[in-house]
Amino acid sequence: MNTNHILEIGQQFGQSLWLDNLSRDLIVTGELKELISKRGIVGITSNPAIFEKAIKGNQIYDRDIEAGSKSGLSVLEIYETLVFEDIRNACDILLSVYEATNGADGYVSLEVPPTIARDTSSTIKEVKRYFKHLGRKNLMIKIPGTAEGLPAVTEAISNGINVNVTLLFSVESYVNTAWAYIEGLEKRAAGGEDISNIASVASFFLSRIDTNIDDRLDNLLKKGVDESTESKILAIKGKIAVANAKVAYQKYKEIFSSERWQALAAKGAKPQRLLWASTGTKNPAYSDVMYVDELIGLNTVNTLPPQTVEACADHCSPDNRIESNLDQAYKVIELLKDPAINIDLDAVMAELLDNGIELFIKPFDSLMNSLETKIKQLTPTA
Repeated sequence: MNTNHILEIGQQFGQSLWLDNLSRDLIVTGELKELISKRGIVGITSNPAIFEKAIKGNQIYDRDIEAGSKSGLSVLEIYETLVFEDIRNACDILLSVYEATNGADGYVSLEVPPTIARDTSSTIKEVKRYFKHLGRKNLMIKIPGTAEGLPAVTEAISNGINVNVTLLFSVESYVNTAWAYIEGLEKRAAGGEDISNIASVASFFLSRIDTNIDDRLDNLLKKGVDESTESKILAIKGKIAVANAKVAYQKYKEIFSSERWQALAAKGAKPQRLLWASTGTKNPAYSDVMYVDELIGLNTVNTLPPQTVEACADHCSPDNRIESNLDQAYKVIELLKDPAINIDLDAVMAELLDNGIELFIKPFDSLMNSLETKIKQLTPTA
């Protein structure tokens, strides 16, 4: 009988594996329950691109779309009724995991509209509305880790709302996210409120980093470089994302062992865990489980798209690698500064954040348009 490596990772190495996918089909067919019971999946993340794929052209939603239209709901309101039902049902299915792990896992993440990623006040308003309206204690609201999003993280945490901070690329952005979480807990504790039942993850993106930097490195190779530079390029190609994540984990350990954190831990606070996101390998030349195998570590989460779940269950090679070859990780990142390579990592991360927001806005807008078309088909005017 084959070993299920996902269960092995969770049970032996202290990393939680979440599914980066959600649709009504997963819920009604019982597939989600199977992924939990047989694969060892203990959480779910969603985003606008996932919901576009789930809803667009899928007849399973037609009855609710028609009902919403006949009730006079707007396109956005119909979208919310569809998504909120899926999120609530997924939360209910994962509630047993939440209870069994004392609130460590069993979460379902829902993102606020990507169109407000740069608007602090609108983000705070929507986060509070979503959390209250959905009414599930194992719900996490996703807030982009933009400069405008971090004050919303602090405000949400201070109001007892679980938060998944998304679209983190740079180590600096992660550090700022961790302190935003801590500040929110401090604010809540200062008001005499319980902080022991609040959870948060910081979603640190991976494959998009390697795709961006590999393209830059390939362009250098095409232009022609000397043998020494070629050797350096080949030494770092496909390795920046993992190296960057390992550096972030060291910052996690530093922050969550600080005196400031210990004061909150004494009141029952849970550390904000690092979550590895964008873990589907884009380059077919790399292992399809590279972003799982290389970043297994204690008190972390890895969220996997469906194909990576199956690949990992089949041929992951579990071991605690998050702190292995640390010196090499720092060297790999430092090589980007080599005059012959000269890639500004900070600039790359800023570009990826802007692109990341746009990559969520496009499917969100596309879904709104397709819903509008579907409404006209299902409820034609007399």
